[in-house]
Formats: sequence, structure tokens, C-alpha cells
Amino acid sequence: MKKQIISAQNAPAALGPYSHAVLAGDTLYISGQLGLDPATGALPESVTEQAEQSLKNLGAILEAAGMSYADVVKTTVFLSDMNDFAAINEVYARFFASDCPARSCVQAAALPKGAKFEAEAIAVKG
Repeated sequence: MKKQIISAQNAPAALGPYSHAVLAGDTLYISGQLGLDPATGALPESVTEQAEQSLKNLGAILEAAGMSYADVVKTTVFLSDMNDFAAINEVYARFFASDCPARSCVQAAALPKGAKFEAEAIAVKG
């Protein structure tokens, strides 16, 4: 099986030596996405704004791979404060309204750039 590196012009550049995503067969593995604005690199203040932008960044990467949110089978969400769980669920539900993917949500001691939210995903074509 050959892997293909996916890079999305409409998502912020990687902050380190990793790819936006890797397509292996029909499975897409998307690296963790912060809520960075792809045009400015700025990180919004609120956790809900960060969640919104992070999930938009995931969408840009899915699109670059010829996929959509409907193809996502698993996400992992990282929060800096688990007290934000209910607030980010409201944002998350706008992107995954039905046939929701499996999900894990954990509180992280710290996220890059002092972020409050990060999400990664696995999607399968078809």
C-alpha cells in the first residue's frame, strides 16, 4: 500500500515536521488541528471560536483529499479544560449532525501555542 501526503492550501501550515494528513489506501489520517486562522496564523481567544476554526481546518484537509465530514469515522478532541466540554459539543454538533463518528475527548496538560482545543480525525473514502 502506497501512502500519499495530503496538504491543504486552506489550512494553516504545520507547526512542525509533520503532514496535514496521510492517505493510506482509502483511509485518511489527519494530524491534530488547532484553531489557527489559515490566513493570519492567529489563534482566537475563546474555546468555541478555536473549536469552530479547528473543525473548519479539518474540513479543508478533508476537501484536499476529496473527502467530506461524512467520511470521518473517528475523531480525537483535546481540551485544555474539561469544563469546556459542553460548549465545544455545541460547536462540534454543527459539523457532525448525524451519523456521528466515534470520538474520544481528553484534557491535555498543555496544547501547542497555548491553545484550548485541538482535534484530529480518521476518515475513510466511500
